[in-house]
Amino acid sequence: MPAASAPFQLTPTQIKVMRGVRSGQLNKQIAFELGIAEATVKAHMTALMRKLNVRNRTQVAIAAQEIALSGF
Repeated sequence: MPAASAPFQLTPTQIKVMRGVRSGQLNKQIAFELGIAEATVKAHMTALMRKLNVRNRTQVAIAAQEIALSGF
């Protein structure tokens, strides 16, 4: 998947959201853990999908796994 090798800039919160998605958490759980609103998590998910050039949550999780394996 080209997303893992593409250069992109993620904010610290986007990285935390991506880790939550990768571990199978729901938006509500991620929001609680990070102390932010669920709507904010959804906004970060939208930004992540755009930056990673993917279309859904599952693809974000797959890209997160590939990024983690590449040493990000």
